[in-house]
Amino acid sequence: MAQSAERFGNYDLIRRVKLDFTDVTVSKWRSRVTGLTVIHLDYEAPIVNGYFVVGTEIFDDSGCPHTLEHLVFMGSEKFPHKGILDLLANRGFSNGTNAWTDTDHTAYTVSTAGEQGFLQLLPIYVDHILYPTITNAGFVTEVHHVDPKGQDSGVVYSEMQGRENTSGDLMALRLQRLLDPPGSGYRSETGGLMDALRVLTPHQIRDYHSRYYVPHNLALIVAGKLSSGTSSLLEVIQEQVEPSLIAHKQNHGARPAGWKRPFVETASALRKPIPKTIKDTVEFPEQDESMGELIVNFLGPPPNAFLERKALDILGTYLTSSAVAPLNKEFIEIEAPLCSYIYFSEDTRATHVNLPIYIGSVPAEHLDTFNERLKASLQRIVVDGIDMQRMNMVINRDERQLRSKLESAKGDTFSGNIITDFLYGAEDGSELHPSMDEINSYSALRSWTSDQWTQLLFQYYVEPSSVVIIGKPSASLAEKLERDEKARIMAQVEELGPAGLKRAEMELEMAKAEHDRPIPTEILTSFPVPDVKSISWIPVQSVQEPGHGRKISSFPAVKGPLFEHIQSDGQELPFFVQYDHVESDFVSLHALFNLTNLPNRLRPYMSAYLSSFFSLPVQRQSGVRLSHEEVINQLDNETVSYEIGLGISGSFSDTFRVSIKVETAQYEKAIAWLKDLVYGAEFNQERLQVVLAKIQQSLPEMKRDGSNVLSSLWATLLYAENSTSRSGGVLPQAEFIPKLVKALQDAPNEVIADFEEIQRSITEPSGIRFSVTGNVLGLKNPRSMWAKYFASSIPSVPLSPVPHASETLSDVGKGMSRKAIVMSLPTIESSFATHTTKGIMGFDHPEYPAVRVALEVINATENYFWRYIRGSGLAYGAYASLDVEAGLMSFSLYRSSNSMKAFEEASKVISGLVDGVIEFDETMLDAAKSTIVYGVAKNVSTAGRAAMVSFTNQAMKGVSRTHQIDLLQKYQAITKADVLQALQKHFLPLFKPSSSVAVVVTAPAKAKEIGDALNAIGFEVTQKVMEIDPSEMVDEDTDTDTESDSGSSSDSR
Repeated sequence: MAQSAERFGNYDLIRRVKLDFTDVTVSKWRSRVTGLTVIHLDYEAPIVNGYFVVGTEIFDDSGCPHTLEHLVFMGSEKFPHKGILDLLANRGFSNGTNAWTDTDHTAYTVSTAGEQGFLQLLPIYVDHILYPTITNAGFVTEVHHVDPKGQDSGVVYSEMQGRENTSGDLMALRLQRLLDPPGSGYRSETGGLMDALRVLTPHQIRDYHSRYYVPHNLALIVAGKLSSGTSSLLEVIQEQVEPSLIAHKQNHGARPAGWKRPFVETASALRKPIPKTIKDTVEFPEQDESMGELIVNFLGPPPNAFLERKALDILGTYLTSSAVAPLNKEFIEIEAPLCSYIYFSEDTRATHVNLPIYIGSVPAEHLDTFNERLKASLQRIVVDGIDMQRMNMVINRDERQLRSKLESAKGDTFSGNIITDFLYGAEDGSELHPSMDEINSYSALRSWTSDQWTQLLFQYYVEPSSVVIIGKPSASLAEKLERDEKARIMAQVEELGPAGLKRAEMELEMAKAEHDRPIPTEILTSFPVPDVKSISWIPVQSVQEPGHGRKISSFPAVKGPLFEHIQSDGQELPFFVQYDHVESDFVSLHALFNLTNLPNRLRPYMSAYLSSFFSLPVQRQSGVRLSHEEVINQLDNETVSYEIGLGISGSFSDTFRVSIKVETAQYEKAIAWLKDLVYGAEFNQERLQVVLAKIQQSLPEMKRDGSNVLSSLWATLLYAENSTSRSGGVLPQAEFIPKLVKALQDAPNEVIADFEEIQRSITEPSGIRFSVTGNVLGLKNPRSMWAKYFASSIPSVPLSPVPHASETLSDVGKGMSRKAIVMSLPTIESSFATHTTKGIMGFDHPEYPAVRVALEVINATENYFWRYIRGSGLAYGAYASLDVEAGLMSFSLYRSSNSMKAFEEASKVISGLVDGVIEFDETMLDAAKSTIVYGVAKNVSTAGRAAMVSFTNQAMKGVSRTHQIDLLQKYQAITKADVLQALQKHFLPLFKPSSSVAVVVTAPAKAKEIGDALNAIGFEVTQKVMEIDPSEMVDEDTDTDTESDSGSSSDSR
C-alpha cells in the first residue's frame, strides 16, 4: 500500500503496518541524513524491549563479530568507563543489557519495566554500539590473555573453549564450509576459533567496527508501549542520537557511496544449488562411541517466499511433531529406535534459506546409511500422499499456538521477522507486512490439496541434492585433544619463559587496574531511578476453594465478579481448586499431585512415567478405549498445548504436574482429558519398551553436557532417596534405565504393576490441587464441570501440606561440611562448579529482602562477581543463588577457564566487602533495588504469568497473591548495613570448607589440579570419572508436546 510522506525531524516513515489479527502496529522509519533505521512495535505491555541490530559479515574465523559484541560493553566515547552501560541500565528498572552474535548479525538487547529507564538509556546504548572505546585493556580481559601459569583465558576465549569441540559446533562449521563457496561470509565461525583468538589483535577489531558499525547498517527495534506513542522514541533519537552521528560525519544518507548491504549485495549472495549430494564425517570427542548425530541440509526458497516458507514449517511439524507423526512412527517409536529425534529447521540466508534436518542419538552402525533411509521414507510419503485430516489438525493447532504466543510475547513473536526484514528485506519496507502476516498464511494453506503438499516435499526434500554431515563420537579424539592441549600449554610456557609469563601477568594486572578505575558517582546518580508507580500491573481476580470442610485460605477471596461467578455455579467441591481470572482467549488447567508417599524404589521410574504420559492407551470415563495414536491425535486437535513435569518453574519438584491449555470453548474437554490421562492410562509392554528405548538411546548425548552432569552430581550429593528430582538426573538414570529395560523384558507384568502403583500413589486424594487460570469469567460452568468428572474419584479428606525440597535433603545436604566431588568429563574443555551452604528457608522469611538485595548487589551485570571473575577472564558466568524452598545458598561457575582462581576471587569479594577492604558502592544499592523491580514486573508481565504467580503464591507458597509486589516496599528499606550483615551471615559460609560442599565437573586434564587445590584448603575430595556405559538416561523431567528451538545457535553475552 502507498505510504504517506510522514516525517519526524530527519526521519521519514518508510512503512506502517497494522496487523488485523492482533493489537500490534509496526512503523519503520529511516533518517534521510544518517541512514539510521528505527522500527517501533506498538502494543500494550508493561515491559519495553529493545533489539539493536547490526548486519555483521566476516570472511574469516577471527571472531571479530563476537569479540566486538563483548567489547561494546567496555565503555564508549562519551562514557569511557567499563560497565557503565549496565550500571545505568540496572538503575532504570532493568536487569542489565545482553547481546548475541549470529551468523549474519549481532543484536544488542535491553528490557525495562516501563519506558522511562528505556528512553534514558537508549542514547547511551547507541553511543556504546557506534563509538566504543575498544581498549587494549578491554581486549586482554574480555577476549584473550595468557595467565601467570601459561594458560589461555579471557571471557570470549573461555566461551569458545567450552564450545569449539562440541558435536554441534564441529558439525555446523563443517556444514558451513561445504554449503557455501570460498568468499562467502556464511562459511565463517563468527564466534572465533581458539587458534584465531590467540592471535587476534585489538587493531583488527577496530578495523572491523569501522566498516560495519555505521548508522546505515544499524536498526533500533523497540517493542512495547510508550506514553506518546512512536513520537516518544523518535524525539529521543532526533534530539540525542542524530546530532552525535552528524558530528561524527556519518551524514551520508541511507546509501553512502560504495556501500554494499552485507550478504545481500556481496559474494555471500551467490548461493547456487547443491550440484550433488555431499556426505562428510566429523569426529567429536566422546568416550562412548555408541551414538552419533546427523545434519542433512537442503536449500530452500528465497527468504521473501513467505507462504512457501510457512508451508515448509507446517510440513516439518506434520512429519515430526508427535509420536504419531510419520517419521517418528518409523524411526523413533519402535523397540530399537534409529534416532531419538528428527527436527526440521530453517536458517534465513540471502537468495535461498537453508533447510537443515537435525537427527539425534543415531546408533553408530546406522550413521552412514541414515540419510538414504530418511530420503526413502520421504519418497514413500510423496507417493502415498498426505493424511489431510491430520494436516488440517496441524494447521489449526499451529494457529492456536501462535494466537496464544501473541497474548504473552508480542515483541519476541515478531522480533525475528523484523530483524530478518532489516537484513534481507526490501528497503522500501514492502515485505514487512507479508513477513508478519502468518494468520492469513493459515487460511491459504487450508485450501491446499495432498498433491500440493507432496509436491512441496518432493521439490525441497526429495528431488534436490543435500549436504550430509555425520557426527561420529571418537574416544581417541578425546584423548588426542587432551594430549595436544597439554603439549601446547607446555610449549607456550617454554616459549614465554619466566620473563614472558611475568610480562603476561603484569599486562593482566594493568588491564584489571584500568578497569577498576572508579566511575564518578555523579554520572550514575544523574541517571534517575524511575518511580515504581509508573508500572501498570496486570489485574488478577482470584478465588481459592480448598475443598468442603477444609480450612479456608489465609487469604480469603475478595467478593467480586469472579467470586459471584463461582458461587453461582453448583455446590462447593470436596477437593482443592483455585481460579485465577485474567483477560485472555484461553484457559489453562494445572493439576498438581503430591509425591511424598510414593515409595522410594519407584522414584527412578518417574522419568519414564513422565515420558510415556501422553502416549499411552487410555480408557476414557465415557467407556471408550483409545489407542495411544488416538490419544495423541485427539489431544493435538483439541488443545493449544499440553505439558507434564515435576513441580512449577523449577520449584516443588516433589509434586507431579499436568498442564493443559485450551480455547475457552474446550474447557470441559480439557477437564475430561485431565481425568482420563491421570486415572485411565493403560500401561502395556509394547509402549513402555518404545519409551524406554528412546530414553536409553539419548543418554550419550545428554552426558556430553557439563551443566547437565554437574546438576545431577550436585543433586546426588545433597538430596536423599526420597527426592524425586534427584532420581531423574543423568547419573541415577544411567544406572537405573538399563535395569528397567531388562526387567521389562524378563518380567513385564512386574514392571507394569510398578507403573500402576505409581498411578495409584499419585492419585491419593489428600495430595491433589487443581488450578484454573485464564478467562474464568468466560466459562459457563467453571466449578460444576469439575464435580462432573472428579467428584466420584476425590472424596472429602484433609488436604496434605505441599512437600518442600528441604524435607528430602541427604545427611550431607543437612550437614554442609567439607565434602567435595570432582568429576572429569572428556567432552568439555572448561569447568562447571557449584559450592553450596545452608541458606534461609521459607517463602516469607524476614531476612529474605536483605538477602535478595545482597544477591543482586553481587550478581548484577558489571557488579562485583562480574568485575572480579568474568572481567578477569576466569569464567563466562559466575553467580550466587538462593533456594528458599530447600534452604540452600550456592555459588556457581559456568564455563570457567580456572575454577579455583575464580572461587578464590569470589571469596575475596565477599570477605573484602564485609571487612571494608573492598569499597561498597552505594549506587549499586539503588541499582540492585531497581533491577529487582524489573524482575518482579517481568515475572507478571503477561496475563498467563500473572495468573500462574497468583496460584503459586497462594496455593503452593502460602503467601499473598501479590507477595512479590508487596515486597517491593521492603526492598526499598534495605540499607548498606543490612546488605553487609547478610553477606557476612549467609554468603561468607559459602567459601569456608567447614560450612560448605563443592561439586566440580571439568576436563580430564584439569581434574587432578582442581582436586588437589580443594584438598589443600580443607575439603575432603572424591575424584570421579564419568562412567561409560551403553545404557542411557532420560530427557529432563519435563516432557512436552512443543518443539524445542534448534537450528543455528547464537552466542549470548
